[in-house]
Amino acid sequence: MNDKIENMQGNWNYPTTVRFGVGRIKEIAEVCSGLGMSNPLLITDAGLAALPMVADVVATCKAAGLGCDVFSDIKPNPIGQNIMDGVTYYHAGKHDGVIAFGGGSGLDAAKAVALMVGQDRPLWDFEDVGDNWTRANADKIAPIVAVPTTSGTGSEVGRASVITHEETHVKKIIFHAKMMPSVVIDDPELTVGLPAKLTAATGMDALSHNLEAFCAPGYHPMADGIAVEGIRLIQKSLVKTVEDGTDLVARSDMMIASSMGATAFQKGLGGMHALAHPLGGIYDAHHGMLNAILMPYVLIANRSVIEDRAAYLARCLDLKDASFDGLLKWVMDLRTTLDIPNALSAIGIDEDKVDEIGVLATQDPSAGGNPIKFTPEEYSTILLKAIRGDLG
Repeated sequence: MNDKIENMQGNWNYPTTVRFGVGRIKEIAEVCSGLGMSNPLLITDAGLAALPMVADVVATCKAAGLGCDVFSDIKPNPIGQNIMDGVTYYHAGKHDGVIAFGGGSGLDAAKAVALMVGQDRPLWDFEDVGDNWTRANADKIAPIVAVPTTSGTGSEVGRASVITHEETHVKKIIFHAKMMPSVVIDDPELTVGLPAKLTAATGMDALSHNLEAFCAPGYHPMADGIAVEGIRLIQKSLVKTVEDGTDLVARSDMMIASSMGATAFQKGLGGMHALAHPLGGIYDAHHGMLNAILMPYVLIANRSVIEDRAAYLARCLDLKDASFDGLLKWVMDLRTTLDIPNALSAIGIDEDKVDEIGVLATQDPSAGGNPIKFTPEEYSTILLKAIRGDLG
C-alpha cells in the first residue's frame, strides 16, 4: 500500500459511522459483533454472490465464530417480492442482523429486508409519503452494516430504499430513519473489479446526486458544500477509474464522492431522478445510465433559474468558461469520454409511454427538489428530447 493510499483512511461519524479505507473489509466480523450480531444475513445480488469477495466475507465472519449466510435473489431493480423472500429467508435462518453488500440494488434490498423483518404491515405502507414511516415498529428493525461495492448510489448512507412495485412497475421510495446503516465499511478495493462501463454509469449517478442536490432550491449550505466537493472529486477521478480500474487513489475519491452525493441530497434531487425512476420501473433500465443520459437535457430545461449556481460551480471546478455553458460543455465532454450515449433510444427507451412518464415524473418525490416545478407536459417534452438526442 503506497503512502497516499495509507493516508486515505478514516473513521468518521457523518452521517453515520463510517470506516473508510483500503482493506477495511477485514473488520466486518468485529463490526457485526459490536452491533450484537451473532448470525448476520449477507444480502446481495446474484452476480456478486458468486464472486470471491462474498465468500471471503462469509469466511471472515465464520472464522470469528459468527454464523453467516447469503441471500441473493435480488433483481437489478429490486421488486417487492425480492424483499419479502428475503424476510422469509431471514426468519428461517434465525438471523439477527443484515450485512447489506453490493451496489444500489443489493444495498436497497438489504435495507428494506432489515425494515420488514419486524413489521406486520405490507412493504408499500412505508412509502415515503407524509408520516407513513411512523407506522413501523422501529424496535423490530434489524441492525445493518453496509458494504458498498460500487461508487454511485450512496445508499450506504441513506435512510431509504427504491423498490419497484411489480404490479404497477412504479418505483417507490421506502423510508424509515432506522434504515440508515449503523456502520458503513467503505473499502475502495472492493470496487477494483467493477467493469469500466459500470464504473462510468455508477460514477455519473454519483455526479447526478451531487449536481441535483447543489441545484435544488432552499437554504442548506452544508449540503451545498458537500455537493461541490463531491463534484470536484468526480471531476478529478471518474475518468481515471474508468481508464485504470486498479487506481486505488481514484477509486477512493469516487467511493467517498458517492457517499457525499447521498448525504447532500437530503436537500433534494430533481428532474433527472423524477424521470429516471419511472423509466427504470417501466423499462428495467440501469439507473445510473438513465441519469447520465438525462443530465444535460434536465440542466438545459432548468437553465433559466440555475445559471448563477452553474457559473459558481464552474468556477469551483476551475473551468475555462465559468458559466452555465461552460458547465454544460464539461458534462457533455465527460459523457463523450466515458462513452455515454447521447440519446435514451440507444438503450432501448422508446416514445410509446412519453405522456405516461411525464405524469409519473411529477408524482415522484424527487420532483419536489427540481428548481422549476415542471408540468407533466414539460417533463414529457424533456423526455422526448432525451429519447431523440435533441439538445436544441
